Amino acid sequence: MNSNYPLAAAMINQLNRVDMLSNNLANANTNGYKQTSMTEGTFNNYLTKAHKHSPLISKLNTINNNVPKLDSKFTNEELGSLVQTGNGLDFALKHKDTFFKVQNSNGEMILTRDGSFKVVDNLLVTSENLPVLSAQNEPIEIEEGEEFSNLIGVVRTNFNNLEKMGNNNYTIINQNEMENLAEDNTQYILSGTLEKSNVNAVNTMVALIDAHRRFEQSQKAIQSLGEMSTALLEKIGSNK
Repeated sequence: MNSNYPLAAAMINQLNRVDMLSNNLANANTNGYKQTSMTEGTFNNYLTKAHKHSPLISKLNTINNNVPKLDSKFTNEELGSLVQTGNGLDFALKHKDTFFKVQNSNGEMILTRDGSFKVVDNLLVTSENLPVLSAQNEPIEIEEGEEFSNLIGVVRTNFNNLEKMGNNNYTIINQNEMENLAEDNTQYILSGTLEKSNVNAVNTMVALIDAHRRFEQSQKAIQSLGEMSTALLEKIGSNK
């Protein structure tokens, strides 16, 4: 029953798609969140790529092999809508390839686009209570009445140099591909403004329904093939 393999693989892909879309939908109201998307290919596509690097790979199983396989996941870099809050602790980044520097619980520098900050024990921290770092990679101490927006560290790097950490933070793959923007950061950030999630809730919900229906279609097809096989075996058995 070779037809079962692509159908089963399609079901697995749709389950993964449901998980991804559900996570996007759950973060539709998360400040600075960038939705994740995925692409799908076939096993033959990967076999062809592998064959270019190693001529010893057999192609016996390439005949009629169209098993779907997840190709890759990627982050949608589009800017979310900018909303003015009037809160002096809210900041938004003007450019899609810039990020705030923060310090994680291990003391390592990570990046985020969520500029919803607050002050805890005279330290500027994120909504997750992670210290916001300056251009010199130092936690920013806030004194009452002090102007601090120009102290916030901003860096520029491409999304392909980042790995998602949780839902809204990023780790840096190559530090050499990250540019520290130490000059006047007013050209990079907006005060009293927040960048919302770039998830379109309506489109995501439609895609989620589509993933469920595709899963059910593959499931029903497998059930139909099973019923056909059962009927065929019973017919062969009755002819003995």
